[in-house]
Amino acid sequence: MSFLNVRKCHKILRRTFADVEGFFEQIGGEIVENRHYYYARVSSTGQNLARQIEAFKADGANDRDIVTDKQSGKDLDRPGYQALKTTLLRCGDTLTICSLDRLSRSKSDIKNEIGWLQDHGVRLRILNIPTTLNDAPAGQEWVTEMVTNILIEVLSAMAEEERRNIRSRQAEGIAAKRNREDWQDYGRPHVKAPDNWQQVMQQWRAGEITATEAMRLTGIRKTTFYKLAKEVI
Repeated sequence: MSFLNVRKCHKILRRTFADVEGFFEQIGGEIVENRHYYYARVSSTGQNLARQIEAFKADGANDRDIVTDKQSGKDLDRPGYQALKTTLLRCGDTLTICSLDRLSRSKSDIKNEIGWLQDHGVRLRILNIPTTLNDAPAGQEWVTEMVTNILIEVLSAMAEEERRNIRSRQAEGIAAKRNREDWQDYGRPHVKAPDNWQQVMQQWRAGEITATEAMRLTGIRKTTFYKLAKEVI
């Protein structure tokens, strides 16, 4: 190597080290370690997250690394998942889920989210897709990627189909219940007026007591009070 080339390389190295030093000064001189997060989801507050959390613990997760939602997979507007995307996940981090349908039950959403994670340098591990769990052997990355893409395509389609089946079963159940005598009991339970309702309402309508006092005397909340005031004369 010529003397000029040596000097050129030296300048490049000095500039590179200066850039690195400046970067560490910007982040307080601390090396930011890659994090591993786990995401669990069930569709309603009445369902249990225990099975997914147990699988995460078996994979080595700590409680502080597990983010959960109790909300439908019909869309992505979930506080836990949005916190991962907007606050927690950084380039080089890993996100693990038990299955694709925990991410979403929409095929298009699943594809979009996988693309978002890839674009932001976040590795996605899916416990029921083994090819996502380990690094591929050297020279075989394309095979692993191909198999993974096929599995994701199939499983995301299955997740979306299951969502359609759930909605279909719900609609069939409602239709069947509509034809039965107990249809009027469907949905939120009907609120009955308290025993002292007529007396309190007469006082309230006459201006003898305030609505707040009427609510206290009847022991019901504001929304229920005004709803009953319209329904019960």
